[in-house]
Amino acid sequence: MGDMTVVVGGLRLKNPVIAAAGTFGFGAEYGEIYDPARLGAVCTKGLTLRPRDGNPPPRLHETACGLLNSIGLQNPGIDAFIREELPRMKEQGITVIANVWGDSPAEYEQAVARLCDSPVDAIELNVSCPNVSQGGPVGEDARRTARVVRRARRACTVPLWVKLPPAGGIAVARAAQEEGADAVSTVNTFRGMAIDIETGRPVFANVVAGLSGPAIKPIALRIVYELAGALTIPVVGIGGISDWRDALEFIMAGAHAVQVGTANFVDPLAAVRIVAGLERYMDEKGIGNWEVIRGSAQR
Repeated sequence: MGDMTVVVGGLRLKNPVIAAAGTFGFGAEYGEIYDPARLGAVCTKGLTLRPRDGNPPPRLHETACGLLNSIGLQNPGIDAFIREELPRMKEQGITVIANVWGDSPAEYEQAVARLCDSPVDAIELNVSCPNVSQGGPVGEDARRTARVVRRARRACTVPLWVKLPPAGGIAVARAAQEEGADAVSTVNTFRGMAIDIETGRPVFANVVAGLSGPAIKPIALRIVYELAGALTIPVVGIGGISDWRDALEFIMAGAHAVQVGTANFVDPLAAVRIVAGLERYMDEKGIGNWEVIRGSAQR
């Protein structure tokens, strides 16, 4: 069998398939179905210094080939995560990437420092959630992104990834790279909305929500292709990945790894099925490692 391992921005993964933040909780529920340690890593739900209740319902709305969400970063807070969830995850052998949100550069720095006192394996700065930002996500502006990454970098002692929105572009990704990010993950959800035709009002209290799922895959794939060609740090591909063929497309576009999100809601076994599909592909094609095909579309 080929070598499924991959190194992404200083973090070694047993395979390139990661459960995306906000779609896998802390892995406890999925642990009743399969061993989450079979995945390359689990990205935690977005964590903040203090607990958050999230947005008022409704929080989910199905669309054609997609899902709108407005969760609003509901989470127990970093201290509760470290105390109640992280020990179990580490005991299970899960590689843990902590997804982190802050309301200011200083808060990002404090959150990163707190997590670096725990045994998390890496940190993913979330500068792209569309459901809590006033005036658009930080990750849509290169200067604001640079300030956040700079503050986080000086507090961070583990691999530091930055999760970018679809609208950030190469300038924002380069700003993250120049300020010391070890990798970028992209894309977060696209901003969208739905209207209740009975009331004539927006479905969500915040009006705008985040669109994910197969509907966004071709656009996400194009963005990953562009960033992989422009950056010197690794890119982690996200966006509508539903099966191993989708994952392979992102790797061929230049991604070092992929994150599986909405597909987990459709099929709780989606992520682990993708691992198995990639293993079969490597065997059938006689591929020894990912270097052989990574970025093949760029050549």
